Amino acid sequence: MRSWAIVACILSLALAAAPAQAQTPPPSVAATAASVGRDGSRDFDFEFGSWKAHLRRLVHPLSGSTTWVDYDGTSVVRKVWSGRANLGELKLDGPAGSIEGLTLRLYDPATHQWSVSWANARGGGLTPPLVGEFKDGRGEFFDQDTLDGRAIYARFIFSDITPTSFQIVQSFSADGGATWEANWISTFTRTAQ
Repeated sequence: MRSWAIVACILSLALAAAPAQAQTPPPSVAATAASVGRDGSRDFDFEFGSWKAHLRRLVHPLSGSTTWVDYDGTSVVRKVWSGRANLGELKLDGPAGSIEGLTLRLYDPATHQWSVSWANARGGGLTPPLVGEFKDGRGEFFDQDTLDGRAIYARFIFSDITPTSFQIVQSFSADGGATWEANWISTFTRTAQ
């Protein structure tokens, strides 16, 4: 087993064995985990290829801040393992600097769900995975995380998917999933092949 896979397994086990102070998952996470059966192994096929990317990022999430910064750049997504995994490379520049990151997505045929992990080139490590699936053309992925030392939930939503465009919105919740604050809104437009 590769070292990143071992780290991902250890992180998953650590999250599962988190102490009692951890929040319980919001209902949408429990509903996603309970709905197995549909083969979703091709759910990310729409994203293979090259994209023009635009990002709006909230500078200080869950702080009451309303300051956003914009970035533009490219995203390239390629399939791995005949599409049951994929890698996305994101390169963005804006007035607040540059973002260079990698997304790793892995399909679990036993649960019919995807895990989505992110690595920023500055840090070099993978985040704990968000887990979820697509239903009716919309992908929802959830994770328990921390922000500034406090427990939060993170959510990615893939939506507005067409052959030439789609959107990803990342949101955080500090109240167990009752409310969500968007902090990363990215739109993608396919580049000419």
